[in-house]
Amino acid sequence: MNANDNSFPVVVTGTIGEATVQTVKARDLHAFLTIGKDFSTWIKDRIGQYDFVDGVDYVTYQDLRSPKSGSTKSRPVVATEYAVTIDMAKELAMVERNDQGKRARQYFIECERKAKQVDPVAALNDPAALRGLLLQNVEKVIALEAKVEADKPKTSFYDQYVNTDGLYGLQNAGRALGCYPNKFVSWLKQDYVFYQGTAVVPRVRFIQMGVFEVKSTIVEDKARPKTFITAKGLTYFASRVPDRIKFAPSEGEAA
Repeated sequence: MNANDNSFPVVVTGTIGEATVQTVKARDLHAFLTIGKDFSTWIKDRIGQYDFVDGVDYVTYQDLRSPKSGSTKSRPVVATEYAVTIDMAKELAMVERNDQGKRARQYFIECERKAKQVDPVAALNDPAALRGLLLQNVEKVIALEAKVEADKPKTSFYDQYVNTDGLYGLQNAGRALGCYPNKFVSWLKQDYVFYQGTAVVPRVRFIQMGVFEVKSTIVEDKARPKTFITAKGLTYFASRVPDRIKFAPSEGEAA
């Protein structure tokens, strides 16, 4: 699909409300989608059905149009036109549920992608564009530095429980999550792990999800599985452990 194909509705930069956005002429989109009903009825129906907002999703304006073929009118007529945002255009295309709608939506996505690309040569020759890029990068660096600083206590806290492989034993994972270690392991046994002989092993689907990792250790010349929680698993459980197995900040760690 070529975003420069003349058969597709033209995407131009326009102003809707106070925002400068990519816009599409709704009448051109209507023609491309080969809609059965007339344009005015179609666009009004869609605005009502999907709660599009004037001044946010679209704007209207008056334009002169040539009379329809076969009309008795010889002079141009004034018609109400709709300039819609590219997001509204994508939704209008999608709800038609036909091949033309699918093609139009993919075309609009491609137009958005190209609009986000920056020509480095053009940026160097445009002081305003270059200043904007520099400000974006500075803002990203400041935000990243702030996040690193905010995460330091948490990272240091977790690091004291992780082993050299970046994995957490079950009880240490409980400690890292602020839980009573034994209660945390008991809670895991309800849904996530089970006994295989004398070893506690995870259910297969949680291994596949990357929550657990199983390593073999040699004990008395026999290989025995040992279950660890991964860093991903720690994040997974952080939002799932119940409060009843967590210790209060004033309590510190309990067995």
